[in-house]
Amino acid sequence: MSGGDQRLNHRLAAAQPSATYRVMDRVAQRRDQGHRVLSLCAGEPDFDTPQHIRQAAIAAIEAGHTRYTPVAGLRALREAIADKYRVENGLSVSWQDTQVSSGGKQVIFNALAATLNDGDEVIIPAPYWVSYPEMVQLCGGRSRMVTCGADCGFKLTAASLRAAIGPHTRWLILNSPSNPTGAVYSREELHALAEVLLEHPSVLILSDDIYEHLIFDGRPFHTLAQVEPRLAERTLTMNGVSKAYAMTGWRIGFATGPRWLLDAMEKLQGQQTSGACSISQHAAVAALRGPKNFLDESREVFQRRRDLMVAMINDTPGLYCAVPQGAFYAFADCAALLGKYSPGGRALHSDEDVALALLEEANVAVVPGSAFGLAGYIRIAYALNDDALSHACLAIQQFCRAVR
Repeated sequence: MSGGDQRLNHRLAAAQPSATYRVMDRVAQRRDQGHRVLSLCAGEPDFDTPQHIRQAAIAAIEAGHTRYTPVAGLRALREAIADKYRVENGLSVSWQDTQVSSGGKQVIFNALAATLNDGDEVIIPAPYWVSYPEMVQLCGGRSRMVTCGADCGFKLTAASLRAAIGPHTRWLILNSPSNPTGAVYSREELHALAEVLLEHPSVLILSDDIYEHLIFDGRPFHTLAQVEPRLAERTLTMNGVSKAYAMTGWRIGFATGPRWLLDAMEKLQGQQTSGACSISQHAAVAALRGPKNFLDESREVFQRRRDLMVAMINDTPGLYCAVPQGAFYAFADCAALLGKYSPGGRALHSDEDVALALLEEANVAVVPGSAFGLAGYIRIAYALNDDALSHACLAIQQFCRAVR
């Protein structure tokens, strides 16, 4: 039985559900059917939130800090965020130049919703995080994808950026380290992009630094407003506590940027969700102010897992993976499997076919690269313990060796 006018907003009707969550739903269905599925699809650390952060949340509850907070966030948290940007990133930031939201997604959505008008374009290097183009579309803009393949390390070049900028360009989105490839922009690469952006003063930049603390092999982290301070007044530098501090469920994202943009984002958030969860904000203060040894320890674990994953993938017929420089994803080329048949007889015409066959025949869940804007790849998240990761890689190897 149905009733009423069921028409949706045309932008929402055109939006696609998250490809990652679609795979996770399939995983849940197979587990409900009794299958033991090893999931390599979720972008979520498998560590517990550090003890001192959990204790800070409990203390906040006991102290009665359970009421509404200012829309832009608790001052104590905003001061901690400003200190983080000054000390870790070399940005000249005061607490008034910061804003707190309910997760990194809300930061990005608020920025786009506050600034995009019909016809505005957002440059998105591909492969990209699955939510970027959907957010742009929901906010009334148009995505201008720039393919950045393996030949350029999955990174945007100055020449490609210059060619992509047009009269309707409103934003450029940069993500380093990258989801899905783990690519990291060097200072020199960011400087080259900055030189192009200085030629186009109307273009805003969104620097998604959410994987900042997950860079391997001793590489340094750089963010655009740090490399070129002249871009700071039109750059939104966003981050959060979800990935580095294993706090995905706490839903705290934050940003710094020009005051006019932060004011607009605050106005929008005030009518949308108001302030983020008070308990989570107190926990985030403890994360940013507390001991940082957890970051070094988790980075070492992820680097070890990366090395295990890459070695096993590159020992698998039909797959090849360049060594990721950061985050916790491997972006494996599966083009050599296409045009063949899975062990169970499925025709492998696309990376989606490969991902589905791996799930149904090997009980290993990965996400097809086409969901990230670059077909012929699969994204493998190595955010699970070494034993489970080894078993998953062995299952992938067995599957690929039986492809015919």
